[in-house]
Amino acid sequence: MASAPVPRLDGAAIQINNLLYVFAGYGTIDYVHSHVDIYNFTDNTWGGRFDMPKEMAHSHLGMATDGRYIYIVNGQYGPQCRGPTAHTFVLDTETKQWQKMPPLPVPRYAPATQLWRGRLHVMGGSKENRHTPALDHWSLAVKDGKALEKEWKTEIDIPRGGPHRACVVVDDRLYVIGGQEGDFMAKPGSPIFKCSRRNEVVYDDVYMLDDDMKWKVLPPMPKPDSHIEFAWVVINNSIVIVGGTTDKHPVTKKMTLVGEVLQFQLDTRKWSVVGKLPFRVKTTLVGFWNGWLYFTSGQRDKGPDDPAPRKVIGEMWRTKLSL
Repeated sequence: MASAPVPRLDGAAIQINNLLYVFAGYGTIDYVHSHVDIYNFTDNTWGGRFDMPKEMAHSHLGMATDGRYIYIVNGQYGPQCRGPTAHTFVLDTETKQWQKMPPLPVPRYAPATQLWRGRLHVMGGSKENRHTPALDHWSLAVKDGKALEKEWKTEIDIPRGGPHRACVVVDDRLYVIGGQEGDFMAKPGSPIFKCSRRNEVVYDDVYMLDDDMKWKVLPPMPKPDSHIEFAWVVINNSIVIVGGTTDKHPVTKKMTLVGEVLQFQLDTRKWSVVGKLPFRVKTTLVGFWNGWLYFTSGQRDKGPDDPAPRKVIGEMWRTKLSL
Protein backbone atom coordinates (compact mmCIF):
# COMPACT_ATOMS: atom_id res chain seq x y z
CA MET A 1 0.00 0.00 0.00
CA ALA A 2 1.05 3.67 0.01
CA SER A 3 4.10 4.27 2.24
CA ALA A 4 3.90 6.74 5.11
CA PRO A 5 5.39 10.20 4.45
CA VAL A 6 8.26 9.42 6.88
CA PRO A 7 9.80 6.28 8.37
CA ARG A 8 9.03 5.73 12.07
CA LEU A 9 10.36 3.64 14.93
CA ASP A 10 8.61 3.69 18.32
CA GLY A 11 5.80 5.83 16.96
CA ALA A 12 2.20 5.58 18.10
CA ALA A 13 -1.06 5.06 16.26
CA ILE A 14 -4.80 5.13 16.93
CA GLN A 15 -7.50 4.01 14.48
CA ILE A 16 -10.82 5.88 14.43
CA ASN A 17 -13.20 4.49 11.80
CA ASN A 18 -11.41 4.57 8.40
CA LEU A 19 -8.55 6.79 9.59
CA LEU A 20 -5.25 5.79 11.21
CA TYR A 21 -3.67 8.65 13.18
CA VAL A 22 0.11 8.09 13.31
CA PHE A 23 2.14 10.06 15.86
CA ALA A 24 5.75 10.97 16.60
CA GLY A 25 8.52 8.32 16.56
CA TYR A 26 12.19 8.22 15.66
CA GLY A 27 13.12 8.92 12.03
CA THR A 28 16.69 7.97 12.97
CA ILE A 29 18.27 7.50 16.40
CA ASP A 30 19.30 11.19 16.24
CA TYR A 31 16.05 12.62 14.86
CA VAL A 32 12.48 12.44 16.19
CA HIS A 33 9.20 13.45 14.57
CA SER A 34 6.88 15.96 16.22
CA HIS A 35 3.82 15.71 13.98
CA VAL A 36 0.83 13.52 13.14
CA ASP A 37 0.19 11.83 9.76
CA ILE A 38 -3.21 10.41 8.83
CA TYR A 39 -3.79 7.34 6.64
CA ASN A 40 -7.19 6.83 4.99
CA PHE A 41 -7.99 3.12 4.62
CA THR A 42 -10.82 3.86 2.16
CA ASP A 43 -8.69 5.44 -0.56
CA ASN A 44 -5.13 4.33 0.41
CA THR A 45 -3.81 7.86 0.87
CA TRP A 46 -1.79 9.75 3.49
CA GLY A 47 -2.57 13.37 4.29
CA GLY A 48 -3.73 15.90 6.85
CA ARG A 49 -0.37 16.31 8.57
CA PHE A 50 -0.42 18.56 11.64
CA ASP A 51 1.97 19.40 14.48
CA MET A 52 2.04 18.00 18.00
CA PRO A 53 2.34 20.32 21.03
CA LYS A 54 5.92 21.45 21.68
CA GLU A 55 6.01 19.78 25.12
CA MET A 56 4.69 16.40 23.94
CA ALA A 57 6.97 13.35 24.02
CA HIS A 58 8.33 11.93 20.75
CA SER A 59 8.42 8.19 21.49
CA HIS A 60 7.46 5.65 24.16
CA LEU A 61 3.99 7.22 24.40
CA GLY A 62 0.93 5.82 26.11
CA MET A 63 -2.26 6.39 24.10
CA ALA A 64 -5.98 5.48 24.07
CA THR A 65 -9.17 6.73 22.42
CA ASP A 66 -12.93 6.92 23.06
CA GLY A 67 -13.65 7.14 19.32
CA ARG A 68 -13.22 10.91 19.01
CA TYR A 69 -10.71 12.09 21.59
CA ILE A 70 -7.19 10.61 21.78
CA TYR A 71 -5.58 10.69 25.23
CA ILE A 72 -1.77 10.81 25.27
CA VAL A 73 0.45 10.25 28.33
CA ASN A 74 4.15 10.93 28.87
CA GLY A 75 6.97 9.13 27.00
CA GLN A 76 10.51 10.04 25.94
CA TYR A 77 11.24 13.64 24.97
CA GLY A 78 13.86 13.92 22.24
CA PRO A 79 16.15 11.49 20.35
CA GLN A 80 18.72 8.86 21.45
CA CYS A 81 17.93 7.84 25.06
CA ARG A 82 16.83 11.15 26.50
CA GLY A 83 14.65 11.59 29.55
CA PRO A 84 10.91 11.02 29.98
CA THR A 85 8.16 13.55 30.56
CA ALA A 86 5.05 13.43 32.77
CA HIS A 87 3.00 15.68 30.44
CA THR A 88 -0.38 14.45 29.22
CA PHE A 89 -2.54 15.76 26.38
CA VAL A 90 -5.84 15.14 24.65
CA LEU A 91 -6.46 15.58 20.92
CA ASP A 92 -9.92 16.28 19.52
CA THR A 93 -9.71 14.49 16.16
CA GLU A 94 -12.68 16.43 14.77
CA THR A 95 -11.20 19.90 15.37
CA LYS A 96 -7.48 18.92 15.54
CA GLN A 97 -7.24 20.94 18.77
CA TRP A 98 -4.95 19.90 21.64
CA GLN A 99 -5.56 20.41 25.36
CA LYS A 100 -3.38 19.70 28.38
CA MET A 101 -4.49 17.35 31.15
CA PRO A 102 -3.15 16.79 34.69
CA PRO A 103 0.41 15.38 34.48
CA LEU A 104 1.18 11.91 35.77
CA PRO A 105 2.62 11.80 39.32
CA VAL A 106 6.02 10.83 37.84
CA PRO A 107 7.39 10.44 34.29
CA ARG A 108 7.36 7.01 32.64
CA TYR A 109 8.53 5.41 29.38
CA ALA A 110 6.01 3.36 27.35
CA PRO A 111 3.43 2.59 30.05
CA ALA A 112 0.46 0.34 29.25
CA THR A 113 -2.42 2.78 28.67
CA GLN A 114 -6.12 2.27 28.05
CA LEU A 115 -9.59 3.73 28.68
CA TRP A 116 -11.71 1.52 30.91
CA ARG A 117 -14.98 2.26 32.69
CA GLY A 118 -14.71 6.00 32.21
CA ARG A 119 -11.15 6.21 33.48
CA LEU A 120 -7.79 6.52 31.73
CA HIS A 121 -5.55 3.77 33.17
CA VAL A 122 -1.75 4.02 33.02
CA MET A 123 0.34 1.04 34.20
CA GLY A 124 3.94 -0.05 34.42
CA GLY A 125 6.43 1.23 31.87
CA SER A 126 10.05 2.04 32.71
CA LYS A 127 11.16 4.43 35.45
CA GLU A 128 13.08 7.66 34.91
CA ASN A 129 16.40 5.91 34.21
CA ARG A 130 14.74 4.14 31.23
CA HIS A 131 15.78 0.67 32.47
CA THR A 132 14.11 -0.06 35.83
CA PRO A 133 10.62 -1.60 35.45
CA ALA A 134 7.80 0.31 37.15
CA LEU A 135 4.82 -1.41 38.81
CA ASP A 136 2.70 1.71 39.44
CA HIS A 137 -0.87 1.92 38.21
CA TRP A 138 -2.84 5.18 38.14
CA SER A 139 -6.18 6.24 36.72
CA LEU A 140 -7.95 9.50 35.92
CA ALA A 141 -11.68 10.03 35.29
CA VAL A 142 -12.19 11.50 31.80
CA LYS A 143 -15.16 12.29 29.59
CA ASP A 144 -15.45 13.89 26.15
CA GLY A 145 -11.83 15.00 26.11
CA LYS A 146 -11.85 16.52 29.60
CA ALA A 147 -10.30 15.35 32.86
CA LEU A 148 -13.00 15.16 35.57
CA GLU A 149 -10.37 15.10 38.36
CA LYS A 150 -7.36 17.24 39.17
CA GLU A 151 -5.14 14.36 40.32
CA TRP A 152 -4.46 10.79 39.31
CA LYS A 153 -5.78 8.04 41.60
CA THR A 154 -3.49 5.18 42.73
CA GLU A 155 -4.78 1.75 41.65
CA ILE A 156 -3.61 -1.83 42.23
CA ASP A 157 0.02 -2.35 41.07
CA ILE A 158 0.58 -4.43 37.96
CA PRO A 159 2.14 -7.84 38.85
CA ARG A 160 5.12 -7.37 36.54
CA GLY A 161 6.56 -4.03 35.44
CA GLY A 162 8.10 -2.82 32.22
CA PRO A 163 7.41 -1.08 28.90
CA HIS A 164 6.27 -1.94 25.35
CA ARG A 165 3.14 -4.01 26.05
CA ALA A 166 -0.21 -4.29 24.35
CA CYS A 167 -3.05 -2.99 26.53
CA VAL A 168 -6.54 -3.83 25.30
CA VAL A 169 -10.11 -3.51 26.61
CA VAL A 170 -12.70 -5.98 25.30
CA ASP A 171 -16.09 -6.81 26.85
CA ASP A 172 -15.37 -4.67 29.92
CA ARG A 173 -12.14 -6.53 30.72
CA LEU A 174 -8.67 -4.98 30.60
CA TYR A 175 -5.80 -7.07 29.22
CA VAL A 176 -2.06 -6.38 29.40
CA ILE A 177 -0.01 -8.55 27.04
CA GLY A 178 3.74 -9.19 26.64
CA GLY A 179 6.40 -6.53 27.22
CA GLN A 180 9.87 -6.52 28.72
CA GLU A 181 11.94 -5.65 31.78
CA GLY A 182 14.92 -3.39 31.11
CA ASP A 183 15.82 -1.25 28.10
CA PHE A 184 18.62 0.79 26.55
CA MET A 185 19.89 3.58 28.83
CA ALA A 186 21.69 6.84 28.23
CA LYS A 187 25.47 6.37 28.41
CA PRO A 188 26.69 8.04 31.64
CA GLY A 189 28.08 11.50 30.92
CA SER A 190 27.06 11.50 27.25
CA PRO A 191 26.05 15.03 26.17
CA ILE A 192 23.66 13.59 23.56
CA PHE A 193 22.28 10.90 25.93
CA LYS A 194 23.71 8.26 23.58
CA CYS A 195 21.86 4.96 23.83
CA SER A 196 23.78 2.15 25.49
CA ARG A 197 22.43 -1.41 25.55
CA ARG A 198 21.61 -3.06 28.85
CA ASN A 199 20.14 -6.45 29.57
CA GLU A 200 16.48 -6.71 28.73
CA VAL A 201 14.18 -9.66 29.45
CA VAL A 202 11.25 -10.07 27.05
CA TYR A 203 8.29 -11.96 28.46
CA ASP A 204 5.12 -13.75 27.35
CA ASP A 205 2.93 -12.84 30.35
CA VAL A 206 -0.76 -12.00 29.95
CA TYR A 207 -2.73 -10.31 32.73
CA MET A 208 -6.38 -9.33 33.05
CA LEU A 209 -8.41 -7.04 35.30
CA ASP A 210 -12.17 -7.43 35.68
CA ASP A 211 -14.91 -6.77 38.24
CA ASP A 212 -13.03 -7.62 41.42
CA MET A 213 -10.05 -5.39 40.44
CA LYS A 214 -7.53 -8.16 41.11
CA TRP A 215 -5.04 -9.16 38.39
CA LYS A 216 -5.58 -12.61 36.90
CA VAL A 217 -2.87 -14.53 35.02
CA LEU A 218 -4.01 -15.85 31.63
CA PRO A 219 -2.30 -18.34 29.25
CA PRO A 220 1.04 -16.96 28.01
CA MET A 221 1.82 -15.91 24.44
CA PRO A 222 3.31 -18.52 22.04
CA LYS A 223 6.65 -16.77 22.57
CA PRO A 224 7.85 -13.69 24.46
CA ASP A 225 6.88 -10.51 22.61
CA SER A 226 7.59 -6.82 23.23
CA HIS A 227 7.38 -3.49 21.35
CA ILE A 228 3.72 -4.24 20.58
CA GLU A 229 1.89 -1.33 22.24
CA PHE A 230 0.30 -0.20 18.95
CA ALA A 231 0.67 -3.54 17.13
CA TRP A 232 -2.77 -4.97 17.98
CA VAL A 233 -6.38 -4.96 16.82
CA VAL A 234 -9.56 -6.62 18.11
CA ILE A 235 -11.31 -8.82 15.51
CA ASN A 236 -14.28 -11.11 16.19
CA ASN A 237 -13.70 -11.60 19.92
CA SER A 238 -9.96 -12.10 19.52
CA ILE A 239 -6.88 -9.94 19.90
CA VAL A 240 -4.48 -10.00 16.94
CA ILE A 241 -0.85 -8.92 17.43
CA VAL A 242 1.56 -8.10 14.58
CA GLY A 243 5.35 -8.53 14.93
CA GLY A 244 7.47 -7.32 17.86
CA THR A 245 10.72 -8.41 19.51
CA THR A 246 11.39 -11.67 21.33
CA ASP A 247 14.23 -13.31 23.31
CA LYS A 248 17.68 -12.24 22.17
CA HIS A 249 19.59 -14.57 19.85
CA PRO A 250 21.19 -17.38 21.92
CA VAL A 251 24.56 -17.10 20.14
CA THR A 252 24.97 -13.51 18.92
CA LYS A 253 22.93 -12.04 21.84
CA LYS A 254 21.45 -9.57 19.34
CA MET A 255 17.83 -8.45 19.54
CA THR A 256 15.56 -10.84 17.61
CA LEU A 257 12.49 -9.52 15.80
CA VAL A 258 9.14 -11.30 15.39
CA GLY A 259 7.69 -12.11 11.96
CA GLU A 260 4.39 -13.71 12.94
CA VAL A 261 0.81 -12.57 13.35
CA LEU A 262 -0.55 -13.92 16.67
CA GLN A 263 -4.17 -14.41 17.72
CA PHE A 264 -5.58 -14.69 21.25
CA GLN A 265 -9.14 -16.05 21.25
CA LEU A 266 -10.96 -14.48 24.17
CA ASP A 267 -13.65 -17.15 24.65
CA THR A 268 -11.26 -20.14 24.73
CA ARG A 269 -8.24 -18.09 25.90
CA LYS A 270 -6.07 -19.90 23.37
CA TRP A 271 -3.14 -18.47 21.42
CA SER A 272 -2.29 -19.37 17.83
CA VAL A 273 -0.10 -18.20 14.96
CA VAL A 274 -2.42 -17.12 12.14
CA GLY A 275 0.01 -15.66 9.62
CA LYS A 276 3.47 -14.54 8.60
CA LEU A 277 4.63 -11.01 7.83
CA PRO A 278 6.67 -10.11 4.71
CA PHE A 279 9.61 -9.63 7.13
CA ARG A 280 10.25 -9.52 10.86
CA VAL A 281 9.47 -6.10 12.33
CA LYS A 282 8.99 -4.33 15.68
CA THR A 283 6.88 -1.32 16.78
CA THR A 284 4.38 -1.87 13.99
CA LEU A 285 1.38 0.47 13.85
CA VAL A 286 -1.67 -1.64 13.08
CA GLY A 287 -5.23 -1.17 11.81
CA PHE A 288 -8.10 -3.30 10.52
CA TRP A 289 -10.59 -2.13 7.90
CA ASN A 290 -13.14 -3.88 5.72
CA GLY A 291 -11.62 -7.35 6.21
CA TRP A 292 -8.01 -6.22 5.70
CA LEU A 293 -5.28 -6.19 8.36
CA TYR A 294 -2.78 -3.34 7.89
CA PHE A 295 0.59 -2.50 9.40
CA THR A 296 2.98 0.39 8.82
CA SER A 297 6.29 1.65 10.19
CA GLY A 298 8.71 0.09 12.67
CA GLN A 299 12.16 -1.43 12.34
CA ARG A 300 12.61 -4.48 10.13
CA ASP A 301 15.13 -7.32 10.09
CA LYS A 302 18.44 -7.48 8.20
CA GLY A 303 17.05 -10.17 5.89
CA PRO A 304 15.38 -13.62 5.76
CA ASP A 305 18.35 -15.25 7.51
CA ASP A 306 19.13 -12.52 10.04
CA PRO A 307 16.41 -11.59 12.56
CA ALA A 308 18.39 -8.67 14.05
CA PRO A 309 16.92 -5.15 13.61
CA ARG A 310 18.23 -2.85 10.90
CA LYS A 311 16.22 -0.41 8.76
CA VAL A 312 13.51 1.95 10.06
CA ILE A 313 10.63 1.80 7.60
CA GLY A 314 7.54 3.74 6.57
CA GLU A 315 6.02 1.04 4.34
CA MET A 316 2.33 0.13 4.63
CA TRP A 317 1.26 -3.48 4.00
CA ARG A 318 -2.07 -5.26 4.15
CA THR A 319 -3.46 -8.77 3.98
CA LYS A 320 -6.99 -10.19 3.90
CA LEU A 321 -7.81 -11.61 7.31
CA SER A 322 -10.90 -13.58 8.27
CA LEU A 323 -11.07 -15.12 11.73
